Amino acid sequence: MTAAALIGLGVSHTVGIMPARPAPAATASEMVVLDPGSFNHPQPGEFLQDSHPVAAPISKESIVSPLQIMKFQVSASEYEQCVAEGGCKPADSVLVGNLPITGVSFMDAQAYASWLSARTGETWRLPTDTEWAYAAGERFRADIEGGEGDPNNPARRWLAQYRTEAALARKPDPEPRALGSFGTNSRGLADIAGNVWEWTSTCYVHVTMSGGGTQIASSVSNCGVHVVEGFHRTYMSNFIRDGKSGGCAVGTPPDNLGFRLVRDPPGFLQATLRSLGLA
Repeated sequence: MTAAALIGLGVSHTVGIMPARPAPAATASEMVVLDPGSFNHPQPGEFLQDSHPVAAPISKESIVSPLQIMKFQVSASEYEQCVAEGGCKPADSVLVGNLPITGVSFMDAQAYASWLSARTGETWRLPTDTEWAYAAGERFRADIEGGEGDPNNPARRWLAQYRTEAALARKPDPEPRALGSFGTNSRGLADIAGNVWEWTSTCYVHVTMSGGGTQIASSVSNCGVHVVEGFHRTYMSNFIRDGKSGGCAVGTPPDNLGFRLVRDPPGFLQATLRSLGLA
């Protein structure tokens, strides 16, 4: 298992929530700290068995250290500070104040994390798919599945995916709302699976399965595409700022693209690398 994979492990049956120490002066974001734990998690990516798509396997994942994650998505005013200091490009949106920043790409989110890390002397980053799912709790929904693929009629699975999502009755909701408008989940995070979908650091992967359902090969077929989390999990090209413009979304596209960050405790990365014999 790679260091990146271990850093991304996350899930829990028993989750403790306690206030983190106040966020540094460079950001007004509140933090939530989730205790370590484990859970069963549908894997992200495309899975092929006998040369046709199948549902994602479910694996047990684990968070091995307390997970510090922003309670709210990064706000427009917070992002604007990064723009003002030259660390970020202006977003496509013209939002201000206590609204979540939208109209930002994966690369924009990465730039903000780098700026905030330099500004505070701490390590900030996008959550992985499993970390986000862990923090989302009961509001997490995996990929919209279309059942087993039919090599003679690929459209059959695509149509099944759209029918499945239609049955969930998601309505277009394009206007970002004030932070906290979608309430908090059972783990204390606000606006999870609202109308702002969130970038993660997990790459889209292509996995070949054996006839018995075990993994034969896995490749990051395109790390120019990353996992996006919201009403359900989907995949978008790194440069996309408006989910409605296309990319690799499955089903109806995201209303808005934004993000929240994870803060690693001092020495977390080095400790992880040492545990893997990589440092």
